[in-house]
Amino acid sequence: MMAQEVKKIKLDPSKVHDRLGYHVVKRGFDVLASGVALIILSPLFLVLTILIKKEDGGPAFYSQERIGKNEKPFKMWKFRSMIVNADQMVEQLEEQNEIDGAMFKIKDDPRVTKIGHVIRKYSLDELPQLWNVLKGDMSLVGPRPPLPMEVADYTDYDKQRLLVMPGCTGLWQVTKRNEADFDEMVCLDIVYINHSGAWEDLKLIIKTVLVMIHPNGAY
Repeated sequence: MMAQEVKKIKLDPSKVHDRLGYHVVKRGFDVLASGVALIILSPLFLVLTILIKKEDGGPAFYSQERIGKNEKPFKMWKFRSMIVNADQMVEQLEEQNEIDGAMFKIKDDPRVTKIGHVIRKYSLDELPQLWNVLKGDMSLVGPRPPLPMEVADYTDYDKQRLLVMPGCTGLWQVTKRNEADFDEMVCLDIVYINHSGAWEDLKLIIKTVLVMIHPNGAY
């Protein structure tokens, strides 16, 4: 899917506004599912915390400012998969960025730790975002929340993905994942918004679990 084709996809305003029933069901499911998952996965959280701290002595959790619905900033949580000073190395690694557009991705990122490679492959580093879902910063399903520096380069078209609650997973994560460039990601997010619904969300959650078991190009 080429960038010029992406611009032809229009966001259906009715899928953003006046959907009280869907949003109530979506939020209710988010709270229930994230709360239960945090309890069930607590032993895994403990194991990962020990493994991450054991490797280099740094903190197990990592927080980063992200941009959510209606461009509201919030603190997103992850298990730390990179060295402690990873954020300070972005500028010097900029030439190695493999994604066109307002994104930063390196397949063989030198900042990723040994345990980081494992938890990234199976998306385990994203599990702490269940706390963001419980708090109401995020939903289980929705566009991934971008960094402020990425949003600074967004066009008005790109900003359409910020009109809905950001999610832990979404359409592009279970299809192209890291193989998608920025324009393809925006396109898939708009496709998701245009077709969003309780049943579609449930299907994407099921596909996400399958992708975690059989990774589709994570790094």
